[in-house]
Amino acid sequence: MQKPLIAVLLASAFCSLNASAADLIQVYQQALANDATFASARASAAAGRERIAQGKAGLLPNVGLTGSMVKNDRDDSPYNEGAVIGRDPVTGTDIIVPGGGSNLRTSQWSLVLTQPLFRWDRWETYQQSKLQQSVSEAQFAQAQQDLITRVAQAYFDVLAAQDKLESTRAQKNAVTEQLASAKRNFEVGTQTITDTHEAQAAYDLVIAQEFAAVNDLENRRSALQAIIGTTPADLAQLKTGITLNAPSPANVDPWVSSAESQNYGVTVSQLNVELARREISRTRSGHYPTLDLVAGRSRTQVHGRSDSSGIATNNSIGVQYTVPIFSGFAVTSRVRETIALEDKARNDLEATRRQAALQARQSYLGVNSGMAQVKALEAAEVSSQSALESNKLGYQVGVRINIDVLNAQRQLYQTRTDLSRARYDTILNGLRLKAAAGSLREADLAAVNTLLAQ
Repeated sequence: MQKPLIAVLLASAFCSLNASAADLIQVYQQALANDATFASARASAAAGRERIAQGKAGLLPNVGLTGSMVKNDRDDSPYNEGAVIGRDPVTGTDIIVPGGGSNLRTSQWSLVLTQPLFRWDRWETYQQSKLQQSVSEAQFAQAQQDLITRVAQAYFDVLAAQDKLESTRAQKNAVTEQLASAKRNFEVGTQTITDTHEAQAAYDLVIAQEFAAVNDLENRRSALQAIIGTTPADLAQLKTGITLNAPSPANVDPWVSSAESQNYGVTVSQLNVELARREISRTRSGHYPTLDLVAGRSRTQVHGRSDSSGIATNNSIGVQYTVPIFSGFAVTSRVRETIALEDKARNDLEATRRQAALQARQSYLGVNSGMAQVKALEAAEVSSQSALESNKLGYQVGVRINIDVLNAQRQLYQTRTDLSRARYDTILNGLRLKAAAGSLREADLAAVNTLLAQ
């Protein structure tokens, strides 16, 4: 007796799990873990965080150890006063051992420390590394905002496709009933064959629309699957009777101002301008002298005949400088190139700033016009429902014909589809508005999630 009861409980549990729908936040969490584009941006940001360490390395000491082991066979000669067995790493002078030896084995090692004292190009490279890391962080923040908008777009595209399919199937059921009624009335002689043909044509059309709606839904689900990396579950729908809020502040100018200064694309362009300016200074350093502190220790040991054997050590410290005199105008040409690239970066910044302002204006208008459209379509839905009921009643009493009822049905279902699409577009435009202003966060997505039926 207990086994069937357990089986029933397990089956009901699985059914309840399958019946639960994924909401927007759950889909977003899946995208955070599985979206390849966002994973690429995250890896790029991790790579960018290494820029400062690489730029600083050019300013820190450089220590190197070199060594060698050499076997020399040479002839004795009274004129051979000595053999060169190496070169001092600091002074650059030859290290000579006394002559007269043969079959000599020489081992040598040198430890050299170089500390840059004045290298303007490396200083500018270090400053550029800070800017490059900031660029990578701004680009990652942009990728986070893009993921939010892409997930929301794909999510509501699926809901819109589902609404379209449901509306089409509801229309098909209504048209099927109308076709059956037309056929019955024709058989009893109360209607002409024209009514039957009109109902049949409407039925054939709605069947074609159903196929298209099914295909569109599969495409939308595939687009969402490409983001979250798995087959999407059933999605939570919008609550009935929701109220959409207007943008705050309710003036486009603050949004445009924020977009021109805080948009992440604008931030990246501003950093690129500063990078270009630093690049000019770094390139001009090709005309500047360099100065390094060099310290070294070397040890040379010779094995062979007793008159040639010995150990020589050398410690040295000093400064080394280089003064560029002429490089064939290469540095001058590169300076002109970097100046032109800085001008390009400034124009790119202006173009990005204008594009951000345009996006803010368009999204702001999209929210406001979308709210007005939703309000109008809600009124149109009520009117279309009343019109359909009136046409059905008129058809029953003979003052309306079959095509009038079919048109009223088509208008009602199209209005419902347009209403759901307008709601989704209004919500999406609100997210795009915050993204253009550089203020879109996961909390904004959570606020939208409260509009869904949990």
